[in-house]
Amino acid sequence: MQMNHSALICACTPQLPRLRSMGPTRNFLTENFAIEGRNLNYSVTTRQGKFVPILKDCSLQIPSGQFWMLLGPNGSGKSTLLKILAGLLNPIDGFVYVKKPKSFVFQNPDHQVVMPTVEADVAFGLGKFNLTREEIRSRVGKALNAVGMSDYLQRPVQTLSGGQKQRVAIAGALAEACKVLLLDELTTFLDENDQIGVIKAVRNSLDSSKEVTALWVTHRLEELDYADGAIYMEDGRVIMHGDASGIMDFIKARQASYINQINA
Repeated sequence: MQMNHSALICACTPQLPRLRSMGPTRNFLTENFAIEGRNLNYSVTTRQGKFVPILKDCSLQIPSGQFWMLLGPNGSGKSTLLKILAGLLNPIDGFVYVKKPKSFVFQNPDHQVVMPTVEADVAFGLGKFNLTREEIRSRVGKALNAVGMSDYLQRPVQTLSGGQKQRVAIAGALAEACKVLLLDELTTFLDENDQIGVIKAVRNSLDSSKEVTALWVTHRLEELDYADGAIYMEDGRVIMHGDASGIMDFIKARQASYINQINA
Protein backbone atom coordinates (compact mmCIF):
# COMPACT_ATOMS: atom_id res chain seq x y z
CA MET A 1 0.00 0.00 0.00
CA GLN A 2 1.39 3.46 -0.86
CA MET A 3 0.29 6.82 0.40
CA ASN A 4 1.26 10.43 -0.09
CA HIS A 5 2.86 12.10 2.91
CA SER A 6 -0.53 13.46 3.92
CA ALA A 7 -3.04 8.74 9.70
CA LEU A 8 -4.80 8.54 32.87
CA ILE A 9 -2.39 8.30 35.18
CA CYS A 10 -3.62 5.07 36.71
CA ALA A 11 -3.40 1.34 36.34
CA CYS A 12 -6.68 1.34 34.42
CA THR A 13 -8.05 4.04 32.15
CA PRO A 14 -11.22 5.48 33.69
CA GLN A 15 -14.45 4.64 31.92
CA LEU A 16 -15.59 7.55 29.81
CA PRO A 17 -19.08 8.12 28.41
CA ARG A 18 -19.69 6.30 25.10
CA LEU A 19 -19.81 8.77 22.22
CA ARG A 20 -20.84 7.92 18.66
CA SER A 21 -20.64 11.03 16.49
CA MET A 22 -18.30 13.96 15.93
CA GLY A 23 -20.71 16.96 16.05
CA PRO A 24 -21.71 18.10 19.54
CA THR A 25 -19.51 15.58 21.37
CA ARG A 26 -16.50 17.82 20.83
CA ASN A 27 -17.97 20.12 23.48
CA PHE A 28 -17.29 17.46 26.11
CA LEU A 29 -13.59 17.28 25.25
CA THR A 30 -10.69 19.51 26.23
CA GLU A 31 -9.32 21.60 23.38
CA ASN A 32 -5.75 21.06 24.62
CA PHE A 33 -5.66 17.49 23.28
CA ALA A 34 -4.55 16.71 19.73
CA ILE A 35 -5.60 13.05 19.94
CA GLU A 36 -8.61 11.71 21.84
CA GLY A 37 -10.38 8.39 21.82
CA ARG A 38 -13.26 7.17 23.96
CA ASN A 39 -14.42 3.59 24.37
CA LEU A 40 -13.00 2.50 21.03
CA ASN A 41 -13.86 -1.05 19.96
CA TYR A 42 -12.75 -2.94 16.90
CA SER A 43 -13.34 -6.55 15.87
CA VAL A 44 -12.78 -8.83 12.90
CA THR A 45 -14.68 -11.87 11.70
CA THR A 46 -12.73 -14.95 10.67
CA ARG A 47 -13.51 -17.06 7.61
CA GLN A 48 -15.20 -19.50 9.96
CA GLY A 49 -17.54 -16.71 11.07
CA LYS A 50 -15.93 -16.33 14.49
CA PHE A 51 -16.13 -12.84 16.04
CA VAL A 52 -12.67 -11.78 17.32
CA PRO A 53 -12.34 -8.54 19.35
CA ILE A 54 -9.09 -6.64 18.68
CA LEU A 55 -9.70 -3.41 20.65
CA LYS A 56 -11.81 -3.41 23.82
CA ASP A 57 -13.10 -0.09 25.19
CA CYS A 58 -9.85 1.82 24.57
CA SER A 59 -9.70 5.43 25.79
CA LEU A 60 -6.79 7.85 25.49
CA GLN A 61 -5.91 11.54 25.46
CA ILE A 62 -2.66 13.03 24.14
CA PRO A 63 -1.87 16.72 24.76
CA SER A 64 -1.03 18.98 21.82
CA GLY A 65 2.65 19.51 21.12
CA GLN A 66 3.86 16.38 22.92
CA PHE A 67 5.67 13.20 21.87
CA TRP A 68 3.93 10.06 23.17
CA MET A 69 4.66 6.38 22.69
CA LEU A 70 2.33 3.40 22.39
CA LEU A 71 3.71 0.13 23.75
CA GLY A 72 2.55 -3.40 24.41
CA PRO A 73 3.33 -7.03 23.53
CA ASN A 74 2.73 -8.42 20.04
CA GLY A 75 -0.99 -8.74 19.37
CA SER A 76 -2.00 -6.20 22.01
CA GLY A 77 -3.71 -3.93 19.44
CA LYS A 78 -1.14 -1.14 19.09
CA SER A 79 -1.03 -0.99 15.29
CA THR A 80 -4.81 -1.39 15.03
CA LEU A 81 -5.36 1.56 17.36
CA LEU A 82 -2.87 3.67 15.39
CA LYS A 83 -4.61 2.85 12.10
CA ILE A 84 -7.97 3.86 13.59
CA LEU A 85 -6.49 7.19 14.67
CA ALA A 86 -5.08 7.59 11.15
CA GLY A 87 -8.47 6.87 9.59
CA LEU A 88 -7.24 3.71 7.85
CA LEU A 89 -9.69 1.60 9.89
CA ASN A 90 -13.10 2.47 11.34
CA PRO A 91 -13.99 1.47 14.92
CA ILE A 92 -17.22 -0.45 15.37
CA ASP A 93 -18.00 1.66 18.42
CA GLY A 94 -16.74 4.71 20.32
CA PHE A 95 -15.49 8.19 19.46
CA VAL A 96 -12.18 9.35 17.94
CA TYR A 97 -10.78 12.81 17.32
CA VAL A 98 -7.39 13.60 15.77
CA LYS A 99 -6.39 17.16 14.94
CA LYS A 100 -5.91 17.76 11.20
CA PRO A 101 -3.95 17.71 9.03
CA LYS A 102 -2.52 14.39 10.21
CA SER A 103 0.04 12.09 8.62
CA PHE A 104 0.71 8.36 8.95
CA VAL A 105 4.34 7.26 8.49
CA PHE A 106 4.80 3.59 7.60
CA GLN A 107 7.10 1.08 9.24
CA ASN A 108 8.78 0.48 5.86
CA PRO A 109 9.92 3.80 4.31
CA ASP A 110 10.00 2.25 0.82
CA HIS A 111 6.17 2.26 0.98
CA GLN A 112 6.18 6.04 1.34
CA VAL A 113 9.32 7.55 -0.21
CA VAL A 114 8.47 7.59 -3.91
CA MET A 115 10.46 10.29 -5.75
CA PRO A 116 14.02 10.05 -7.11
CA THR A 117 15.66 12.78 -4.98
CA VAL A 118 15.23 13.94 -1.39
CA GLU A 119 14.07 17.42 -2.44
CA ALA A 120 11.50 16.05 -4.89
CA ASP A 121 10.15 13.56 -2.38
CA VAL A 122 9.67 16.10 0.41
CA ALA A 123 7.99 18.48 -2.06
CA PHE A 124 5.81 15.73 -3.55
CA GLY A 125 2.76 16.31 -1.34
CA LEU A 126 2.86 20.09 -1.74
CA GLY A 127 1.44 19.94 -5.26
CA LYS A 128 -2.09 20.07 -3.87
CA PHE A 129 -1.44 23.46 -2.27
CA ASN A 130 -1.43 26.76 -4.14
CA LEU A 131 2.19 27.58 -3.32
CA THR A 132 4.83 29.52 -5.21
CA ARG A 133 8.11 27.83 -6.08
CA GLU A 134 9.82 29.91 -3.41
CA GLU A 135 7.28 28.88 -0.76
CA ILE A 136 7.81 25.22 -1.67
CA ARG A 137 11.59 25.58 -1.38
CA SER A 138 11.18 27.26 1.99
CA ARG A 139 8.91 24.52 3.36
CA VAL A 140 11.17 21.75 2.08
CA GLY A 141 14.24 23.43 3.57
CA LYS A 142 12.64 23.93 6.99
CA ALA A 143 11.32 20.36 7.08
CA LEU A 144 14.68 18.83 6.15
CA ASN A 145 16.43 21.03 8.69
CA ALA A 146 14.02 19.81 11.40
CA VAL A 147 14.97 16.17 10.76
CA GLY A 148 18.69 16.83 10.26
CA MET A 149 18.72 16.13 6.51
CA SER A 150 19.51 19.58 5.07
CA ASP A 151 22.77 18.36 3.50
CA TYR A 152 20.92 15.67 1.51
CA LEU A 153 18.71 17.95 -0.59
CA GLN A 154 19.88 16.65 -4.00
CA ARG A 155 20.80 13.15 -2.87
CA PRO A 156 19.18 10.27 -4.80
CA VAL A 157 16.74 8.49 -2.50
CA GLN A 158 18.10 5.07 -3.51
CA THR A 159 21.47 5.94 -1.92
CA LEU A 160 19.97 6.62 1.53
CA SER A 161 19.96 4.27 4.50
CA GLY A 162 16.66 3.06 5.97
CA GLY A 163 16.82 5.60 8.77
CA GLN A 164 17.55 8.45 6.36
CA LYS A 165 14.54 7.42 4.26
CA GLN A 166 12.39 7.47 7.40
CA ARG A 167 13.56 11.00 8.14
CA VAL A 168 12.71 12.05 4.58
CA ALA A 169 9.20 10.60 5.03
CA ILE A 170 8.81 12.56 8.29
CA ALA A 171 10.08 15.73 6.55
CA GLY A 172 7.42 15.27 3.87
CA ALA A 173 4.73 15.26 6.53
CA LEU A 174 6.20 18.32 8.23
CA ALA A 175 6.41 20.20 4.91
CA GLU A 176 2.65 19.77 4.56
CA ALA A 177 2.27 21.46 7.97
CA CYS A 178 0.69 18.38 9.57
CA LYS A 179 -0.46 18.81 13.17
CA VAL A 180 -0.28 15.13 14.13
CA LEU A 181 2.34 12.51 13.22
CA LEU A 182 1.26 8.86 13.61
CA LEU A 183 4.39 6.69 13.44
CA ASP A 184 4.24 2.91 13.12
CA GLU A 185 7.35 1.21 14.62
CA LEU A 186 9.77 3.23 12.51
CA THR A 187 12.92 1.67 13.99
CA THR A 188 11.97 -2.02 13.56
CA PHE A 189 14.24 -2.67 10.55
CA LEU A 190 16.97 -0.13 11.36
CA ASP A 191 20.46 -0.48 12.81
CA GLU A 192 21.29 1.26 16.08
CA ASN A 193 22.64 4.46 14.50
CA ASP A 194 19.60 4.88 12.28
CA GLN A 195 17.25 4.13 15.20
CA ILE A 196 18.73 6.98 17.24
CA GLY A 197 18.75 9.33 14.23
CA VAL A 198 15.06 8.79 13.46
CA ILE A 199 13.80 9.17 17.01
CA LYS A 200 15.92 12.29 17.56
CA ALA A 201 14.53 13.71 14.33
CA VAL A 202 10.97 13.36 15.64
CA ARG A 203 11.93 14.80 19.04
CA ASN A 204 13.70 17.78 17.42
CA SER A 205 10.76 18.38 15.07
CA LEU A 206 8.38 18.70 18.01
CA ASP A 207 10.77 20.84 20.02
CA SER A 208 11.24 23.27 17.12
CA SER A 209 7.56 23.48 16.12
CA LYS A 210 5.53 23.29 19.37
CA GLU A 211 2.46 22.74 17.14
CA VAL A 212 3.13 19.15 16.10
CA THR A 213 1.98 16.17 18.19
CA ALA A 214 3.42 12.68 17.64
CA LEU A 215 2.29 9.19 18.63
CA TRP A 216 4.98 6.54 18.09
CA VAL A 217 4.28 2.79 18.23
CA THR A 218 7.31 0.90 19.56
CA HIS A 219 8.41 -2.19 21.46
CA ARG A 220 11.77 -0.72 22.55
CA LEU A 221 11.78 0.49 26.17
CA GLU A 222 14.91 2.61 25.62
CA GLU A 223 12.93 4.84 23.24
CA LEU A 224 10.79 6.01 26.16
CA ASP A 225 13.71 8.26 27.16
CA TYR A 226 12.65 10.62 24.35
CA ALA A 227 8.92 10.67 25.16
CA ASP A 228 6.73 13.07 27.12
CA GLY A 229 4.20 10.35 27.88
CA ALA A 230 3.22 6.81 26.99
CA ILE A 231 0.36 4.33 26.69
CA TYR A 232 0.70 0.64 27.53
CA MET A 233 -1.67 -1.94 26.03
CA GLU A 234 -2.37 -5.61 26.68
CA ASP A 235 -4.98 -7.88 25.08
CA GLY A 236 -6.69 -5.03 23.22
CA ARG A 237 -7.02 -2.77 26.26
CA VAL A 238 -5.29 0.39 27.47
CA ILE A 239 -3.78 -0.76 30.77
CA MET A 240 -1.82 2.36 31.70
CA HIS A 241 -1.65 5.90 30.33
CA GLY A 242 0.62 8.69 31.59
CA ASP A 243 4.18 9.70 32.44
CA ALA A 244 6.86 7.93 30.36
CA SER A 245 9.08 7.03 33.33
CA GLY A 246 6.10 5.64 35.22
CA ILE A 247 5.15 3.50 32.22
CA MET A 248 8.73 2.21 31.97
CA ASP A 249 8.75 1.22 35.66
CA PHE A 250 5.36 -0.46 35.23
CA ILE A 251 6.52 -2.52 32.22
CA LYS A 252 9.78 -3.54 33.92
CA ALA A 253 7.86 -4.70 36.99
CA ARG A 254 5.50 -6.60 34.70
CA GLN A 255 8.44 -8.29 32.98
CA ALA A 256 10.12 -9.18 36.29
CA SER A 257 6.90 -10.70 37.59
CA TYR A 258 6.55 -12.79 34.43
CA ILE A 259 10.15 -14.05 34.71
CA ASN A 260 9.62 -14.93 38.37
CA GLN A 261 6.52 -16.93 37.46
CA ILE A 262 8.47 -18.87 34.84
CA ASN A 263 11.32 -19.57 37.27
CA ALA A 264 8.86 -20.68 39.95
